[in-house]
Amino acid sequence: MFRRPVVRWLLLGLVLIVIGVWPAAVAPVTLAAAGAAHVLAVIPGPVLLLAAVAAWLRHRPAPKPATA
Repeated sequence: MFRRPVVRWLLLGLVLIVIGVWPAAVAPVTLAAAGAAHVLAVIPGPVLLLAAVAAWLRHRPAPKPATA
């Protein structure tokens, strides 16, 4: 497949790096997602809805000015 052995060694090194580093790199992301899910599960639904409505009212798009 490859005629140059250097390419094989580089691909092997890349695969080993990805396989070895991937679990360590993805662990903080999973922990953050689990923490966010826990925080959202503790807050009651109506409170989240009220906060979403308040945020929308505060940051709603301004109406376009009327042109004559």
